[in-house]
Amino acid sequence: MARVLLLTNTLGASAEVLPSLALLQHQVKIVPAEASVLIDVPEADILLLDARRDIPAAKNLAKLLHTTGSGAPVVVITTEGGLSALSAEWGIADVILDTAGPAEVDARIRIAIGEYAAQLAENDPGSGEIRTGEVSIDENSYTARIKGRALDLTFKEFELLKFLAQHPGRVFTRAQLLQEIWGYDYFGGTRTVDVHIRRLRSKLGPEHEAIIGTVRNVGYRFTVTSAMKDAQVTERI
Repeated sequence: MARVLLLTNTLGASAEVLPSLALLQHQVKIVPAEASVLIDVPEADILLLDARRDIPAAKNLAKLLHTTGSGAPVVVITTEGGLSALSAEWGIADVILDTAGPAEVDARIRIAIGEYAAQLAENDPGSGEIRTGEVSIDENSYTARIKGRALDLTFKEFELLKFLAQHPGRVFTRAQLLQEIWGYDYFGGTRTVDVHIRRLRSKLGPEHEAIIGTVRNVGYRFTVTSAMKDAQVTERI
């Protein structure tokens, strides 16, 4: 039995959005399909996003969930007519038609959760090496390479690159990075993060500096390019 978070602006029970879901034994919690939900997302194994009516709004929310990191796979619920509007740009794990039967809905939920768990296992920090696109990071030897070229990084630069690479696509504020890399007892300002990001980009070089992306008025993220996706973006050994 999975914990299902249903994001919808339709009033009523889940049966109004996905009738078959009401016939299954999953724990379903309904919240508004709004960006404000991201401030404190309830714990869930999977997020079901209602895209049956307002497709543009659903797309924006799906992209936001993908960018910020939802902590669970996002599956879109739509009508057959809405399928043509879906693309990889949405950043979703799967799609379910609102007319799908209970067996199909249950299978898609289980598969999406399983694939997400497998991805997390590949990104397990307990492993020795991180490979994200063209970036290779060895935690045991504290070395990092870009397309085989060794990077001459300070300890904090290494930790910053490693942390971002472990969460590709997820946006972190300067305050979050300061806390994760420098710790609670660091009394310097968030400007320290900007300085280290600038130095890190310089060492990555002009061809690869865009790997560390800036999200205006928010923070930074490890940017996964199309080329990286084609090369099986994130892999751990």
